[in-house]
Amino acid sequence: MDRMVENGFLERVNAVRARVTVACRRAGRDPCQVSIVAVSKTFGPEEVAAVAACGLNVFGESRVQEAAQKIPLCPGHLEWHMVGHLQRNKVRAAVRLFRMIHSVDSLRLLEAIDAACEEVGCRLPVLLEVNVSGESSKFGLAPADVPAVLERSSALMRVSIVGLMTIPPFTEDPEGARPYFRRLRELREAWRESSGFDLPELSMGMSHDFEVAVEEGATLVRIGTAIFGVRRQQPRKGAAASEMTPAE
Repeated sequence: MDRMVENGFLERVNAVRARVTVACRRAGRDPCQVSIVAVSKTFGPEEVAAVAACGLNVFGESRVQEAAQKIPLCPGHLEWHMVGHLQRNKVRAAVRLFRMIHSVDSLRLLEAIDAACEEVGCRLPVLLEVNVSGESSKFGLAPADVPAVLERSSALMRVSIVGLMTIPPFTEDPEGARPYFRRLRELREAWRESSGFDLPELSMGMSHDFEVAVEEGATLVRIGTAIFGVRRQQPRKGAAASEMTPAE
């Protein structure tokens, strides 16, 4: 890869790290509490390797098929997270590819992941995706449905619910996302008390608004464009709307 391109990745990674650090200072947090998930969808193994060489080890993908083709060609020490909508017919492949799934949006999906993990012989940490905004265009559990899912999950042996994820409505001003990030944190605190689940992880914030998310308690920020640059357009024949996710 061209040296100037590699240097561009390093500059962007360092800039994101610096912004996370500053946001943590504003919130009185330790930057070590925040992990950057570099979302590499539409970018190839060469770009992933270049970003990994900048010191990032956690990468995110939004589509199982793309991840299955890409991950075997990337550095073997990387940790991969599923950050996009997961269809139940892709679960068996997903549990073999990913170390964490951020986007569990139903009890049926959680049960399917548990069954697939049983087949593989693994245990997988997952996050519940919560539709805090109530937008019909977004995936995620309604907040009112989360306590029942937490209760039912106690009977599952192969999945561990370790936190929550949300995607707020897009606004030009990143401050517009703050109420949604704050609400997820508040819901987490309430569910901790009522359910006994610790829920240490909050996956909140993307390239446009991750600093606000960090100030509101995010432990995982999903960063695509701010690290990799403008995403390539890859039109796919017959792409299902359910597989589409907003830019990170």
